[in-house]
Amino acid sequence: MAATGARGGRALPRVPTSADLVRAAARSRREARTRTRRMLARLAFVVQCGLGAATAWWVASHVLGHQRPFFAPVTAIVSLGLSYGQRLRRVVEVMIGVAVGVFVGDAFVHFFGSGTWQIVVVVVLAMSIAALLGAGPLLTTQAGVQSVIVTTLTAAPGYAFTRWLDAVVGGVVALLFTVLAPTAPIRRPRQQASVVVQEIGEILSETVRAVRDRDSDLATATLARARSSESMLDELRSLSAEGIAVVRLSPFRRRHLPGVQAIADLLEPLDRAIRNLRVLVRRAAVATWRDEPVPPAYLRLVEALAEVTGDIARELGERRLPTNARAGLYQVAELSAVLDPMSGLSAEVMRAQIRSMVVDLLMLTGLSADEARDHVPESMTTGPEDG
Repeated sequence: MAATGARGGRALPRVPTSADLVRAAARSRREARTRTRRMLARLAFVVQCGLGAATAWWVASHVLGHQRPFFAPVTAIVSLGLSYGQRLRRVVEVMIGVAVGVFVGDAFVHFFGSGTWQIVVVVVLAMSIAALLGAGPLLTTQAGVQSVIVTTLTAAPGYAFTRWLDAVVGGVVALLFTVLAPTAPIRRPRQQASVVVQEIGEILSETVRAVRDRDSDLATATLARARSSESMLDELRSLSAEGIAVVRLSPFRRRHLPGVQAIADLLEPLDRAIRNLRVLVRRAAVATWRDEPVPPAYLRLVEALAEVTGDIARELGERRLPTNARAGLYQVAELSAVLDPMSGLSAEVMRAQIRSMVVDLLMLTGLSADEARDHVPESMTTGPEDG
């Protein structure tokens, strides 16, 4: 029963125990480490933004002779910042969005002056032009923001259109920095590939728990999670394509093309693995909902596959081809050939998908499709065909 005070019978505040303080301290240390790692991971990107802004300012002020070229460093930072992780294509889009906003604002103010109704017209016009040029919602908004800034900050006499030129300078500097010294395209695709594989492993683990505990709610949630994993693969596709484009253009990073291409080659087996995962999880959910029996040996196969998948994710994150995971996959393949005569439809579909996923994951370790299939033996009795 909660302790009460002398006045009004109100409960006294709980006094933190030493265990509470220890847990709080541990949580604070974890958060500090996480924040530090995040800062260090983006340090090169932050330095690049600083150097890009300074370079854009120097070019606009010393080479072009513009007074207070505010939009040059701003455009450089915005272009680099909004394009982090999607550098080459996005930096061009941002540069166009900013340049359109600044140009429309400059032109309108030059002819019609600055005021309330001018802001309305300029924003609508700048955002409409950006949308017509194919910009997305974020970049269309950026065009509107820049047009407002230009409309409200009156240019000095004789410098009506220099702000637009400053924005172009900032965008070009950002583009050069992206091509000559990219910070993300090499590292991000491999990191995302590791994240996708780790997600597959976690979904497999949750599937086992849902079936063993006959937890229908967890089965439903896991199925939804499996279906949403496609978005993570879409992000990997985008990062991989951007990485290849940037590395091919950057003279300093061209040597990394084989590594970036190797991650792109993982897209097909990863796509197949996620498709097979969704089928496996769906049948596991059906077995849970209908209380169908799933042999313990089949659940142990899913557990083993989840463990090996975690190993693959770690090796990918450490920039290694996950060849060490092959032994575990070979073992799962051998055990998956044993058919339990007491299993039902859902369980057999699960076993078939396990065998198909073994092939997909073996391809992630560097084997060809034929080599991977050769390591999955035929079922000891008549069973579903392998995918």
